[in-house]
Amino acid sequence: MSPNGVDSKNEPGAPQSPHAVRRRILQVCGSAAGGVRAHLADCARLLAADGHDVIVEAPAAVLDTLDVEPARAEALEIGPRPSLNDSLAVARLRRLGRRADVLHAHGLRAGALAALALGRRRRGRTRLVVTLHNLTVGGRLTTLVGDRLERLIARRADLVLAVSPDLAERAQDLGAPHVEVAIIPAVSPQQPAEPSTSDAAAAEDAWPRSGARLLTVARLAPQKGLPLLLEAAAILSREVDAGRLTAFTWALAGDGPGREQAAERIAAEQLPVTLLGRRTDAPALMEAADVVVQTSLWEGQPLTIQEALRSDTAIVATDVGGTAVTARGGAVLVAPQAQAIAEALGTLLSDPEARSRAAERAHEAAGRLPGLEDLAVQLRQAALAQD
Repeated sequence: MSPNGVDSKNEPGAPQSPHAVRRRILQVCGSAAGGVRAHLADCARLLAADGHDVIVEAPAAVLDTLDVEPARAEALEIGPRPSLNDSLAVARLRRLGRRADVLHAHGLRAGALAALALGRRRRGRTRLVVTLHNLTVGGRLTTLVGDRLERLIARRADLVLAVSPDLAERAQDLGAPHVEVAIIPAVSPQQPAEPSTSDAAAAEDAWPRSGARLLTVARLAPQKGLPLLLEAAAILSREVDAGRLTAFTWALAGDGPGREQAAERIAAEQLPVTLLGRRTDAPALMEAADVVVQTSLWEGQPLTIQEALRSDTAIVATDVGGTAVTARGGAVLVAPQAQAIAEALGTLLSDPEARSRAAERAHEAAGRLPGLEDLAVQLRQAALAQD
């Protein structure tokens, strides 16, 4: 436990008996994709497997093909922005909440609507647990609204689980009585029956030129720090031109709204960056790379870093949000600045022994990644706690 009362070690205590008390638990989520959606499913399945009566309330698009069995699922539309449907969602959560022992909401919008539905903390009220998955980013109005929602959650939730230490400390500063860093289990690695030569060949083709291989796997969106990546590439490219660094190619796997602007800069400055588009073979790409790079401006607990640790490849990542929690000592962490990223990469590219040591640290950290049982312990404690 840190001095400020936030449990940032991400290490649960001794598990309670999972079948000691059977609870009625609502898992509530708004618009979600990727890691948030996967975490929702993990929570529902684990609690239901423990014998609790679990119902998942989330938008139809989130529930589509989502495996939550043995829990049940019902569609509840909670959009990414305020709408007329919010009053209907609050009324439904209030009705369902009266019959539930625990309401566990995922995300700022779902958490705020659940807080409105259940009202102020008081004896006998349904227990409210909120997992905060993201930092509010955007213009002044967006951040103002986000701040108001965070304050509402902090004042009414019995427990706030935050995916990064900065979110956890912010929740406590806003008055949340109990705050923990959320456990995000590592995705189980895919184990093909036989090694795929086609995957390996496709990964090799990601770097058409000879030289060192850098890789970033990210959606091309503002949060991912694409300008930092391109500026770092430009700095390193100048070092190559001056004869102080070996040639390299930086492959960028992912798609998104920043692709066109990135392509224009790459062409204008003749940067050694290749846009691969969306790929489904990220693990194979990581294994083929010399260094995996994250240039994000903020992250929760990035699944990409989890995958990179398992690839036994050296990692350079910006020290933002919950990246350090995820990396567990297995990545070279730097400030979110182009020069810092370039310097760390330059060291690894020019020193094979340093790169080998970084890869070994990643391998060791992979063995310390949390699993589903770690999450199950945290969920049991959250559901069974008595305030």
